Amino acid sequence: MKRGVQQAFLGMAMSAVAMAAAAQAIHTGDGVLLGAPPAVEADPATDNYGGVRIPDSYRWLEDAKSPETRLFIDAQNAYTARYFKGAHVRAQAVDDLEALEHVASWTMPIQRGESYYFMKRLSDEDQASLYVRRGWTGKDERLIDPAALSRDANTSIALADVSRDGNLIAYRVRQGGADETTVRVFDLKANKTLEDELPSGVYYSIDFTPDGKGLYYSRTDKAGSLVYEHKLGTRNARDTLLFGHEFYGEQLGPIDLCTSSVTDDGRYLVVTVQRGVPPRRVDIVFRDLSKPDSPFTVLVWGIDARFAAIDAKGAWFVKTDYQAPKGRVLKADPGVDPSAWPTIAPETADVIEGFSIVGGKLYVRRLKDVKSATDIYGLDGKPAGTLAYDGIGSASGVNGRATDRYGFFSFQSYIQPPTLYRLDTMTGKREIFAQPKVPFDSSQYDLKQVFYTSKDGTKVPMFIAGKKGLKQDGSERLLMTGYGGFNLSETPAWNPAWAWWLQQGGWFALPNMRCGGEYGEHWHEQGMFEKKQNVFDDWFAAAEYLIEQKYTTPAHFAITGRSNGGLLMGAAMTQHPELFSAIVCGYPLLDMLRYQKFEQGPHWTTEYGAADDQDQFLYLLKYSPYHNVKKGTAYPAILFFTGDSDTRVDPLHARKMTALLQAANAGSRPVLLHYSLKGGHSAGVSVEQQIQDDADQLTFLWTETAQKAVSR
Repeated sequence: MKRGVQQAFLGMAMSAVAMAAAAQAIHTGDGVLLGAPPAVEADPATDNYGGVRIPDSYRWLEDAKSPETRLFIDAQNAYTARYFKGAHVRAQAVDDLEALEHVASWTMPIQRGESYYFMKRLSDEDQASLYVRRGWTGKDERLIDPAALSRDANTSIALADVSRDGNLIAYRVRQGGADETTVRVFDLKANKTLEDELPSGVYYSIDFTPDGKGLYYSRTDKAGSLVYEHKLGTRNARDTLLFGHEFYGEQLGPIDLCTSSVTDDGRYLVVTVQRGVPPRRVDIVFRDLSKPDSPFTVLVWGIDARFAAIDAKGAWFVKTDYQAPKGRVLKADPGVDPSAWPTIAPETADVIEGFSIVGGKLYVRRLKDVKSATDIYGLDGKPAGTLAYDGIGSASGVNGRATDRYGFFSFQSYIQPPTLYRLDTMTGKREIFAQPKVPFDSSQYDLKQVFYTSKDGTKVPMFIAGKKGLKQDGSERLLMTGYGGFNLSETPAWNPAWAWWLQQGGWFALPNMRCGGEYGEHWHEQGMFEKKQNVFDDWFAAAEYLIEQKYTTPAHFAITGRSNGGLLMGAAMTQHPELFSAIVCGYPLLDMLRYQKFEQGPHWTTEYGAADDQDQFLYLLKYSPYHNVKKGTAYPAILFFTGDSDTRVDPLHARKMTALLQAANAGSRPVLLHYSLKGGHSAGVSVEQQIQDDADQLTFLWTETAQKAVSR
């Protein structure tokens, strides 16, 4: 953008497109005249993709630090604030969310000896503190309170690892919602944090060395992710590079993500190399720590499949989709081809979501039509029963070590807050470790699963929740969310925002679209690269099913999604705006021709492809939301939600799309940008900030799905 244009950009010198937008009379769902959005200057740039010239009117908004962009953000935030100032339901939403979100919460504990280490937040606190409980019936002792580290309520901490003797704790410190953290070490005996501190960065793993005198960690640099050893009491500059750059005659690149872990017995350092996100190939190597300076040995390398390894009782166990798209568990033998490894837990019709070994037993967590089910095996592969759950929901894996008698797991759903259990692996008895007291009566709600038919005839599952007896005549509001990507399975999980929607009398729905991991790798592959449109078609078919079955109508239909789900929202607003009344598009990917040039975008080329490839450019252009906005279209009400601390998906996507849609919109519905100066992609903001953010999004969706015909 030209220098000196700041005042003109916000003043009277507007482009013809901006003038057309300003002429629109924008109203809120409450009937309040909001007025035209801020005028935004169009300053076109052009890219050439193999002879195809693509214009970009808002390229200048990619520079987050320019004075012009900061003025744009300020003006948009002021416009959005004006909307919420007149929104009638917001004050009540804040009060309701205070009750739902200001509740005590716990993380899964790590057991060392007879002590349990975990994060816990009291009901009147904004952030969780680090605690220890000495003995099952002992009192919870607070060790580290983030409020003592910073006056900023958006500073959070997270437990990373506990030394084998339980005397040292590694923890992360995060500012706002950024992916970057610093790493510190707390000494329980001395009751103080050590001077050692790993500087701010993106850390993929942090583990104590077996003797507790150092840390193994993996973090990114410009060359990719690398594994280091830090010896406590020494300068970071002396940290030793253990793995990265090159191995087995192969150069490792910037999209190859390395993580490290130490086996339960402390003998091996295991390094896992994921090739992209999600990886199509995973390599695993290990080093024998009992032999100083021993080289890394290959467990599996160079096979286009995914592997995850656990060493237990002197043997290697590996979960893989190699020659088994829905997964199986094998007993691995280093140096032997994986096709010859014996099967411990076979592939079945139900995809394996995860596995663990606790108390000498193998716990294999599968998805039976997207509902958790855990099968138990002996380490010889003999079936040893199942772990039963109450109703439709999501169970975590059983967490613990192979030598521990007790393991821990959680269970939750859209209508059931999470409960943490301790499991006795010898008897099968379970006890509650922690259960939040949430003012939500689960008995008053129903959760069911239906199957609908997508455009190409594929059967797709969908969860639907609502109050018992809720009318199904098209008169009620409905909120649908989804993701559909990266081999991630969307299982029924508790969310206070969804609970609020249900309490107000709205329906809630989540379809399990292709490209997720719900039915294994084949299901994932059907939504990758040039097949991404299948995901969007699954989404639209879900919407049409809900309308046909009279759960709602387009006038009462709200949708929301973030990250890859934000891309889904972008496709919804550009491909079928007539189906929906209100959209919240969070931390989104929207410019699919340039996404790979920013932040962590290069990692995702293994899922989407990249416009640098001419064939991939052609299919990306077909669905890229930013390139499919049509001037003169009456769009639904849209709220883009992002912030400066998003260091994963660059906020430029939301900035550019806001400007473009505001200029192109021919309807009377608002297009808003909610731009946080602290929030980001990762968790970590204070409870109070989360309440305010949730209140804004829910207020927008509820207001813009008012019980009346919506003017286009």
